[in-house]
Amino acid sequence: MSGPVHPVPLELGIDARSVRLLARAWRERIPVACLDRRLAAEDRSRLAALCRRHVLPPGGREPGLVLFTTGTTGEPKGVLLSRRAIEEACEASAARLGWRPRDRWGLVLSPARAGGAAIVLRCLLAGRPAVPGPARGGPAALARWIAEEGITLLSLVPAQLARLFRELPGWRPPPSLRAVLLGGAAPSPALLAEAARRGVPALPTWGMTETFGQVATVPPGTPPDPALGAGPPLPGRRVRVREGRLEVSGIGLMEGYWPPGSGPDPWSPDGWLVTSDRGRLDESGRVHVLGRADDVIVTGGEKVDPAAVEAFLCRLPGVDEALVFGVPDGTWGELVAAAIVPGDTFSREEFRRALGSLSPAERPRRIALVDGLPLRGGKPDRRRASRLLAVLLEPP
Repeated sequence: MSGPVHPVPLELGIDARSVRLLARAWRERIPVACLDRRLAAEDRSRLAALCRRHVLPPGGREPGLVLFTTGTTGEPKGVLLSRRAIEEACEASAARLGWRPRDRWGLVLSPARAGGAAIVLRCLLAGRPAVPGPARGGPAALARWIAEEGITLLSLVPAQLARLFRELPGWRPPPSLRAVLLGGAAPSPALLAEAARRGVPALPTWGMTETFGQVATVPPGTPPDPALGAGPPLPGRRVRVREGRLEVSGIGLMEGYWPPGSGPDPWSPDGWLVTSDRGRLDESGRVHVLGRADDVIVTGGEKVDPAAVEAFLCRLPGVDEALVFGVPDGTWGELVAAAIVPGDTFSREEFRRALGSLSPAERPRRIALVDGLPLRGGKPDRRRASRLLAVLLEPP
């Protein structure tokens, strides 16, 4: 490429046409900016205008994709990934999962996001089909599609698998399904226990847009077990913990945020990518994600880890899912609040008694019982919960 290059905005959804468009752009070496078709029209127009105003940085490695991420700030920023970084990330995924002749990767994540785009390009580079999932019909349609299409690989966020279990209590996967990557958020111990009970080959994974997906994944064939965290890093990826945050180096990393200056400098002085995730490495080098660094709730001067409170709540009888977040309070600064998806055996009285096992700072002071957690991009959204659930919150 010579001269200034603008990324081509491409509106994508979970359908065969979007798969073909993204594959064609890759083959023709057209750098594209992926726009999620589910965004409001004004948001898509704003991002498309950004592509017309700004060029891709000259020099460096050949650009491949711009993927927009909001993180927890609510303001989108573009992540620029080179073609080589994308290829490296796809090769690392293949080194961990392997490819089989009849593999078919089910696409139920938007290809405008890293999780979905990675599926399309992994399959393209490996010569395997990426199969778009059903547009409607909920968990029942999803279960039929997995069986009828012979899906062997599937990527889900934990909320999707939890809903499948909740609405289809008798469902078990067909023998063809050999791996279900669970990413976007750490799966609860209860979800992994149910996956093990039903024979679902769930593999927790950790990655981000800036790494084009998987950084660490539990190896295939490993029974679901929360003690394994997100598994060891993939070949060519390195992970360390510094000041409580997970940092990544090695192959498949972004070039930077685009346009330049749209995001904070994510690099450490020695060139590691500093993530927004808190975590630890165990003695076997496995990655354990402990939550977002900016999710910490400060109540009465004490810091509360919402992920730790969620893990406690999800272990209680009758709690299918839980999301913990802070709500403003004039006396304490913030109060700990929780959205709970109750199961059939949920008891308010037993739940209230169980909260006494938490420290006073950790104990949720506001509770909302909901049919489903507020999501953004398929992931539980604490910020949205704190806004949307304010009228529902009640003392526990």
